[in-house]
Amino acid sequence: MRPTRPTSLPTRCYRLTRMGWHIAVGLAIVATRFPRLAYAERAVVTQRWSRQLLKILGITVEVSGDSPGFYPSNTLLVANHVSWLDIFVLNSATVSRFVAKQEIRRWPVAGWLVSSAGTVFIDRNSRRDASRVNQHLARALENGGCMAVFPEATTSDGSVLLPFKPSLFESVRQSRGTVQPVALNYRTPHDTPCTAAAYAGDTTFLQSLGMILATPAIRVELRYGNRISADGDGDSEPSRFQLAEAARAEIARGLRIAPVLHGTAARTPADPPA
Repeated sequence: MRPTRPTSLPTRCYRLTRMGWHIAVGLAIVATRFPRLAYAERAVVTQRWSRQLLKILGITVEVSGDSPGFYPSNTLLVANHVSWLDIFVLNSATVSRFVAKQEIRRWPVAGWLVSSAGTVFIDRNSRRDASRVNQHLARALENGGCMAVFPEATTSDGSVLLPFKPSLFESVRQSRGTVQPVALNYRTPHDTPCTAAAYAGDTTFLQSLGMILATPAIRVELRYGNRISADGDGDSEPSRFQLAEAARAEIARGLRIAPVLHGTAARTPADPPA
């Protein structure tokens, strides 16, 4: 099969211009409308904005599996981590609030934007901070929220599934909620693996954005796995380690790959997003 030709320079400039304007509109919405909206109302705006961003970048999302719905209550959404696009792909189908590393809070513009959108920040260098975040997540889940984590705690090129860190699964145990695994698989229109979106290794954000703008079309398969109850089956409650491994097995099945112990394409812990 002949390789797909990259987009023309005018097309890339057009996409970049539209993306810049779309981000400016998003900043205005967060600054003026979000403070007056409940989380459920914010979810509607977030989903619409995310879908439009993906459309601008030539990205389509194909959803399969048993979807938990638009904004499922007391649900911890758990996904593999490939790209900074993952957040918008997930929000285009099921809207949630995310956990991110605390360094992002200090980023110009982006830090304020994600903080205003309800992101929960965590110090990944402190085990003690995981307890604080778990308490925060548990309260949000108990209050009917949908929260999302990337338990690999780093990104890969999408060809492997890295080990899951189980610490934040404690929150859904405390809320007696539901773990919803979801697999993200980036493909070309010809159904071959697409690495253009991967934000891994030494790739910078600008390099990643450049590859996405140069790619004519990206198709993302979003597959929901079987839901996992943190309340147990009446005999015993699963541990956070058991929940993490069960979610990882569901995501591996959705990706149609073996959940290997480690990969070579991971970012360093200092790189975004969390």
